[in-house]
Order: sequence, then structure tokens, then C-alpha cells
Amino acid sequence: MSGFKEPSFADRQKAAMEAKKNILTKFKSQPGPDDPAVKARAAEREAQAALRAKTKLVRDAEKAAQKIREAEQAAEQAARLVREKEEAAAAELALEAEKKAARDARYAARKKRK
Repeated sequence: MSGFKEPSFADRQKAAMEAKKNILTKFKSQPGPDDPAVKARAAEREAQAALRAKTKLVRDAEKAAQKIREAEQAAEQAARLVREKEEAAAAELALEAEKKAARDARYAARKKRK
């Protein structure tokens, strides 16, 4: 059984040159910027970018509308709370007036008896 044969400098140099040549041919075989396939892919990317921008605008508009609705609901809630407090205060004043009238009536009845 023979041992491992170390590649010589010339073999390594030849392998490196072949690798460089393969890379160069691979690069040269790629389509250029004026190729119809490349232009079609670029147009498709632009169309997708435009679609994304359009959907983002729609989404932002929906978010703005939602914020406006939430602000309106908060204003309605605040107005309802103020109205309920005013009604409660008015009811309390009416109750106090009724109590005062009843107290005054009892006092007048007591005065009449004497």
C-alpha cells in the first residue's frame, strides 16, 4: 500500500488557476442588466414594492381611523360620566329639598299643635 502523495506546487497552482477560471466562467455566464429576464425580475420587485407601499398606506389609514373612533368613544364616555354626575347631583339636591320640606312640615305641625 502506497502512502499519501503530497501535491506538488505545480499541481496546487494548476488547481488554483482552474478554480479561478471556473469562477470567471460562472460570473460571465450570468445575465447582464439589459437581459429581459433581469428586467422582468426588477419590474416584479418594483411592483411588489409598490403593492407593499399601498397596503402600508391602507393600514396606516385604518389605524388613524381606529384612533379617531377610540377618541370619539372616549369623548362620549367622558360626556356620559359628566351627565351622570350632574344627574346624581340634581337628584341629591332634590332629595335634600324633599327632606327639608318634610322637616319644615313636621316643625309647622308641631307649632300648630301648641
